[in-house]
Amino acid sequence: MSLVVNIYYTGRDGNAVKFAKEMMSSGLVDRIRAEEGNLRYEYFLPMDDAETVLLIDEWESDEALDLHHKSPMMQEIATLREKYHLKMRVRKFQERTK
Repeated sequence: MSLVVNIYYTGRDGNAVKFAKEMMSSGLVDRIRAEEGNLRYEYFLPMDDAETVLLIDEWESDEALDLHHKSPMMQEIATLREKYHLKMRVRKFQERTK
């Protein structure tokens, strides 16, 4: 059973895109993608909102996501989010088993 988390980062003056670029250039995205249980970690730009970046984050299980949330990388992400003065909106989707 996997779960998908959509995180919308919104800011001003292109800061959401700057944040995503720094996440990638710093190697933080590669480290997250290498974590056990990570299936997807990709940024997208909404066509109708130049000040928002969408992160699609997919994990094998709640446990894998919980371990990610307890990792030191979460503080690095929070620091970058504060640096760029971003707001977040989060939606979580869980695959149902039959």
